Amino acid sequence: MLTAVTGINWGDEGKGRVIDLLAEHADVVARYQGGNNAGHTVVTEQGKFILNLLPSGILHPDVVCVLGAGMVIDLDHLAGEMDAIEERGVKVGPENLKLSDKATISMPWHKVQDGLEEDRLAQKGAAFGSTRRGIAYAYSDKYRKKTLRLGDLLHLDEKRVQDRLHMILESKNLELGGCYHQEPMSYDALLEWCRMQAGQFAPYICDVGAFLQQAGQAEDMVAVVVGQADGVQLHQVDPGAAGSGLGALAAVEQQAVPAAVGHRRRQGAIGQGHGGRCAQQSNGQHKKSSVSFLFSVPHFAPVHNRRNGCIGWSR
Repeated sequence: MLTAVTGINWGDEGKGRVIDLLAEHADVVARYQGGNNAGHTVVTEQGKFILNLLPSGILHPDVVCVLGAGMVIDLDHLAGEMDAIEERGVKVGPENLKLSDKATISMPWHKVQDGLEEDRLAQKGAAFGSTRRGIAYAYSDKYRKKTLRLGDLLHLDEKRVQDRLHMILESKNLELGGCYHQEPMSYDALLEWCRMQAGQFAPYICDVGAFLQQAGQAEDMVAVVVGQADGVQLHQVDPGAAGSGLGALAAVEQQAVPAAVGHRRRQGAIGQGHGGRCAQQSNGQHKKSSVSFLFSVPHFAPVHNRRNGCIGWSR
């Protein structure tokens, strides 16, 4: 059975809690878009876990977690997140974590550009409270075709990938130098950074569509996908599907500008490359208060305590 969990407010609806509960009976938990601007806090017998990229299904030893094609992945942040939960006794390896070869890499300059632009806006009193994690800039470069995908890390010795790195770096140096007066970045340093990431993450990178196709052939396979609804197409199947930590009202399509996020929200795109599969169960997650953390006002974030099954709220 394929179950979709979506956020239908501004975010912080408690999707992490629901996923943690559903994961007790799931084989696969997948996430299809977003980056490390998301945040899920789950309390287990091992303590409190704060997850930004990894689905909370990672806390269940028999669940395979998928980071899908629609995501932008900060690999440095992911490595730190994996190390943090492994130190707490949670096993993370290629057997229970799959990274889509088509997912976009959040490059080091995306955070730099995010911070520089937020600082520029702040001088004019126009800053809108960016997370400074480079999410919007990674998505922007994705659609401008000026960034790498995870699968490129597996082919760094090929001329086509190296030529692409040169092209991307030249473009970004012109952009950062011309707009923000930054010193040019080094190709050799960039290539070395890519090789370092490939050395760590190559065993995790795969065709997650093929993985889910194979897993879906088992009649008793249970998959949970987490994402955000955009108010339409609840059962559209689209390659590369399943979630992050923000809600439908934060979608740029809903015109909540500038308090919008840089990526799309489509719960309907739950295929994750698994063509022909529609959700048998769709859950819309919302909270009592429709207050957005994207504005400069207090907000409350849900914390799931697995020990007693209740949900608490923290500022």
